[in-house]
Amino acid sequence: MGLQPLEFSDCYLDSPWFRERIRAHEAELERTNKFIKELIKDGKNLIAATKNLSAAQRKFAHSLRDFKFEFIGDAETDDERCIDASLREFSNFLKNLEEQREIMALSVTETLIKPLEKFRKEQLGAVKEEKKKFDKETEKNYSLIDKHLNLSAKKKDSHLQEADIQVEQNRQHFYELSLEYVCKLQEIQERKKFEFVEPMLSFFQGMFTFYHQGHELAKDFNHYKMELQINIQNTRNRFEGTRSEVEELMNKIRQNPKDHKRASQFTAEGYLYIQEKRPPPFGSSWVKHYCMYRKAAKKLNIIPFEHRSGGKLGDGEVFFLKECTRRHADSIDRRFCFDVETADRPGVSLTMQAFSEEERKQWLEALGGKEALFHSFNRAIVPRPEGSAQLDKMGFTILRKCISAVETRGINDQGLYRVVGVSSKVQRLLSMLMDVKTCNEVDLENSPDWEVKTITSALKQYLRSLPEPLMTYELHGDFIVPAKSGSPESRVNAIHFLVHKLPEKNKEMLDILVKHLTNVSNHSKQNLMTVANLGVVFGPTLMRPQEETVAAIMDLKFQNIVVEILIENHEKIFRTLPDATLPEPVSLSTSPPNAPPRQSKRQGQRTKRPVAVYNLCLELEDVDNARLPKEDTPPSSLDSLSSPSSTAAAAHGPPGPDRNHLLTDGGSFEDWPSTVPSQARPSTVQWLNPQSPTTPSCNPALTPPSPKLSPFPLSLPATIVDKPPESVINRKARAVYPCEAEHSSELSFEIGAIFEDVQTSREPGWLEGTLNGKRGLIPQNYVKLL
Repeated sequence: MGLQPLEFSDCYLDSPWFRERIRAHEAELERTNKFIKELIKDGKNLIAATKNLSAAQRKFAHSLRDFKFEFIGDAETDDERCIDASLREFSNFLKNLEEQREIMALSVTETLIKPLEKFRKEQLGAVKEEKKKFDKETEKNYSLIDKHLNLSAKKKDSHLQEADIQVEQNRQHFYELSLEYVCKLQEIQERKKFEFVEPMLSFFQGMFTFYHQGHELAKDFNHYKMELQINIQNTRNRFEGTRSEVEELMNKIRQNPKDHKRASQFTAEGYLYIQEKRPPPFGSSWVKHYCMYRKAAKKLNIIPFEHRSGGKLGDGEVFFLKECTRRHADSIDRRFCFDVETADRPGVSLTMQAFSEEERKQWLEALGGKEALFHSFNRAIVPRPEGSAQLDKMGFTILRKCISAVETRGINDQGLYRVVGVSSKVQRLLSMLMDVKTCNEVDLENSPDWEVKTITSALKQYLRSLPEPLMTYELHGDFIVPAKSGSPESRVNAIHFLVHKLPEKNKEMLDILVKHLTNVSNHSKQNLMTVANLGVVFGPTLMRPQEETVAAIMDLKFQNIVVEILIENHEKIFRTLPDATLPEPVSLSTSPPNAPPRQSKRQGQRTKRPVAVYNLCLELEDVDNARLPKEDTPPSSLDSLSSPSSTAAAAHGPPGPDRNHLLTDGGSFEDWPSTVPSQARPSTVQWLNPQSPTTPSCNPALTPPSPKLSPFPLSLPATIVDKPPESVINRKARAVYPCEAEHSSELSFEIGAIFEDVQTSREPGWLEGTLNGKRGLIPQNYVKLL
């Protein structure tokens, strides 16, 4: 309930409740006053920050204008020149934008700050003055009444009458002042709504004007931006070609660095640490030198150089070699050492240290060194202990005990498997479970000593501690491939096939675990662990590459997708055998023929899949289309979104996996139909698990149109597929491939189906035709015109 109204009649009663209501109004006005005061302060800070931002943007623009790219070689391409000039264009754009920002900052003072200050001083200030008068008059009135009531009744009547008149006049004055104060209080409560909000409206109108002008500047800049994208794409493509050559050379050097040494005037050169002896109190120090030796002249140049001090080059020295001897490890507390005796300093040797034993041998060979006599000591080689977690009978016992406890005690716990247990407790439980003596004594289902989060963390820790991930290193890449490409059904088929390639124990344990995770996801309304959330948790647990690289980290999201597919299709994957008629999924080097890209306005809805929610919120439903490009578009694709062809694809094709690939990891992975002769099939191409050997999906193409990628099957005889003319009107056509429609606007058909009234569609690569009384879209590379 809001503030209670102040009745004028209550001014004459002046009851305690009336005074409480007045105090409530006063407190509200005081709160409003403080809020406006703070808002004015924030507004001034905003103006100052805007000015600072504008100054920083101008400084940034100035820096862009002054910078110039240096290029390797003696000339630039036209694209590189345009890229070089782009920094000045960016600078001019920012300069124009900041001019508009400064205008906005100046208007804030006039439209927001001054009106609020005026309202606060004139209106709220006036109420404060009225309050002072009211409080003062209240004190005076009741003091006079107290004094008047204390008058003796024995005084003269004239004196008492005069006192009565005076008290009455003062009370009337107090009532009038009270009425005015109450009126003012209620007036200001109503006035503040528009007096405060109107300046705010003006302020936001100024902001909208600024952003609109920025939008207009961006529209003017758009044409240049599109041209620059083409320049960048051309430069990127050249860079990719050059980089492949450079990487090939780098790999050759990496494999055989000795065979690719630069020609040098020195017999040996490289870094060595040299011992510098000092007076007894100070001991000795080791200083890094770059050493160069000419064997013919027996001349040794050493130059002190320290990388950590910014690459400071010291004064070099030159010595003439007399003798070099390998230093025995027992005589010095450092490895890889040898002594050099010089002709310049007879009797004084330099002790040098190489970076490794191999480098020491190379230096000794170059310097003509000899071996010192020493005794060798055999050192016992202590094998590195391996993790005790194994995929054995004990492991299955651990898995089943943990799963049984979780399903009995905590299947509805929010954040199940995402909320982690205390590390020390998890380690203690896992140690007890992995010990044959104590495993059977651990009661996870009834003992209150072990929390559910401790049990789930121990289960995950066991799986992570296996010498090899449950889904094996060998098949890791094969599992990732279908997660990146293909239709939903082809992904399931591929993973179905790969799961049955796992070792029997791995498959059995994976079956038990995934069945449990399916049960967990079925309770997602209570535990908030959707399939996607479980994929986030168990993707890195069940799958990991043998080598940890940045690329492997980038594939983490695809590991999650694999786990999601396992959970969503547990019964099919683990309870049925893969279709033997489907080709074995392999890593793709080229794409199969795809149906042409569909325009986004005709795109149907894909299978909905909940997205991972890290804050344990309820699953989001219709987000698949929004997240696919982020998850499945490789950042290093040659055909980036800034290219002209991909720009067209963005306008005409739906978002999907690997849109940016030209010839790799794209498409919906159909097999060649049985009608295609074996000699016409590309021998090096296999694609991922079609929906059937004769039923390729007519899923919209997941690769953008490119002059390098024909929409028709490569190497097919003209008798099998004829390219339709650019304009087709009222023709008949026969299906040479079967197709299953994925959208309501498409037609499904088998080989040999006859289409009536075939016409060219507005969508590139598609035809419109009628089959069995239904009209719809047909991929033109699936039919032959009659």
